Amino acid sequence: MDLFAHSSVEQRLAELREKIAYHNHRYHTLDAPEISDAEYDALFRELEKLEAENPHLKVQESPTNKVGGTRAAAFSSKAHRAPMRSLGNAFSAEDVEDFVARIVKFLSLPKAPEFIIEPKIDGVSLSLTYENGKLIQALTRGDGEVGEDVTANVRTIRSIPQNLKGEGHPTLIEIRGEVYISEADFVQLNDQQAAQGSKVFANPRNAAAGSLRQLDSAITATRPLQFLAYSTGVCEPASALPVSESTLISALQNWGFQTPQTEGADSDKALMDIYTDWQNRRHTKVPYAIDGLVYKVNDKALQARLGELARTPRWAIAHKFPPEQATTLLQNIDIQVGRTGKLTPVAKLTPVNVGGVTVSNATLHNEDYISQRDIRIDDTVFVERAGDVIPQVVSVVEGKRPATSQPFKFPHSCPACGSQAVRAEGEADWRCVNHFNCPAQLEAQLIHFVSRGCFDIDGLGEKQVQLFIKEGLLKTPADIFLLANHADVIRTWEGFGDKSVTKLTESIEKARTTTFPRFLAALGIPNIGETTAHDLAGSFTDWLTFFSAVTADDAEAKLLSIEGIGPVIAKALIAFFATEQNVALVNALFANGVTIQAYQSRVKTQGYFTGKTVVLTGTLSQMTRDEAKARLIAQGAKVTGSVTGNTHYLIAGEAGGSKLKDAAKHSVPVLDEGVFLAHLNQN
Repeated sequence: MDLFAHSSVEQRLAELREKIAYHNHRYHTLDAPEISDAEYDALFRELEKLEAENPHLKVQESPTNKVGGTRAAAFSSKAHRAPMRSLGNAFSAEDVEDFVARIVKFLSLPKAPEFIIEPKIDGVSLSLTYENGKLIQALTRGDGEVGEDVTANVRTIRSIPQNLKGEGHPTLIEIRGEVYISEADFVQLNDQQAAQGSKVFANPRNAAAGSLRQLDSAITATRPLQFLAYSTGVCEPASALPVSESTLISALQNWGFQTPQTEGADSDKALMDIYTDWQNRRHTKVPYAIDGLVYKVNDKALQARLGELARTPRWAIAHKFPPEQATTLLQNIDIQVGRTGKLTPVAKLTPVNVGGVTVSNATLHNEDYISQRDIRIDDTVFVERAGDVIPQVVSVVEGKRPATSQPFKFPHSCPACGSQAVRAEGEADWRCVNHFNCPAQLEAQLIHFVSRGCFDIDGLGEKQVQLFIKEGLLKTPADIFLLANHADVIRTWEGFGDKSVTKLTESIEKARTTTFPRFLAALGIPNIGETTAHDLAGSFTDWLTFFSAVTADDAEAKLLSIEGIGPVIAKALIAFFATEQNVALVNALFANGVTIQAYQSRVKTQGYFTGKTVVLTGTLSQMTRDEAKARLIAQGAKVTGSVTGNTHYLIAGEAGGSKLKDAAKHSVPVLDEGVFLAHLNQN
């Protein structure tokens, strides 16, 4: 084995996970994406490919196991009764053919099932809960498991019924759909915003997201928000749920909802014919922005059999449209500094309409991207809305370049603090070396520290963090737990009253007692997400044991002995706690009253096979092997390909092979299909 190549793969996986997590947060939580859909999709597909080729390097906190971003701090959080899943993407006819073929193989069907096709709306996902026909709650997608409670704002949207119409609707049902602003309303809204000197939105999705998240529902009421319903979550009783997507659309219409246009197809060729028609007439077929089509298996019984992967259903996929281009003037190149000190160049453009959206900013990625394309200030450039969401500068119109034009010189110092910037060998990015005193990095670190998966402090969002830094109250994350000492001063500031300050101090006090995994994740150590933090906490149980291990002479060996911890993570942990300033931060947190609760392991979905190692052999009569494997994994089992002394059960269908001999050799219990299904369905 080429050990150097193996290390390079791990490094690339770590880089991809960090990038994707960052851009998920920018897109889903901040409504301020920095890269195009196509760029994000390329990163995600590269990550999926590398993980598929190197399954031993996949980690639980990988973005391929998650949905979207996190909730915003301004709204209370509520758990979805059923998770809101994301969709996998298709970009070509081959991708669509593979999607259909996988379904046919998984279900052992003689031909493709019936599909329903609907436009992929470029809006904000929303889940509405109706109890006895009455709207009781509205949640954004959030991270897929927990969303933001925007019920008060949603009640102002006229196309969302407060009470379901007709009769025969379920006792309890979650209606899923998309909040959007039509393209005509978007132009009018931006004209009004500009006339009032207010924020002009970049595209209809950002306008919809910003309008839906107004703290004052009266403002939301003035925005031209609309809603299209297209799916459901929990339904009680389950028998009340329509048996197909097409009958669901009819039911939604009868209950008072607007729904997307839909079409039917029964092959990949039929899907592609419909796609071509929509692609050619996308701006005339519907009055709102779309970035592709969604294909769903129509029969809900088949959907149930197909099930879901970690973040996407097997029975649906989004087929993206190709990007569109326009030309405009690149007025300037700004350099932004992130949490890790990365310097990111951003193109400032003369606003231009690209595919129905006004574009004024585009990321330029890094120094190499700029130099390879010889992109200069005052150039006329081609701007592409890759994925139809966020633009990128793809090339220069050299014939329009001014005679006085000069190549862009990438700065070798930090624009936020003036410190030296360095570019490590083999890397594309320049980074500010002033990690502990750079204001831009501090701001990003603090925002991460108070986020939901870390200390989860309500009332301390991006704007508050920026203000407290400016006023000198926050210089490290440890200072958060001293803010109560400044409560009297904060109350005198504009926008802060007794109620908001009291809420903030109470939230900080509540967060002062946290869990081992949250504490570790909040420190911002590269590649240490929530799942890895749980793995470490489960192995060391308390902080002192953990700290002693990562600072010991044999720290790497101890860390590598933990399942899920590889060399990249081990080295990151060791390097972090070998830095004096990082240890000082941890000590300051403890000195300021932070305490860590005794660790309690997370409980997966419980079932007979939870925590068991299982092997499958032979042919099952009531489901395919792929389906059985998916059901076992969903119950928390580990499904492997060979029988060893660590195997708990061998599940044997008809014509079981040599694995039966291996089971006898290792005294592993063998379950036939009947016993297996009985245990699988056991509550």
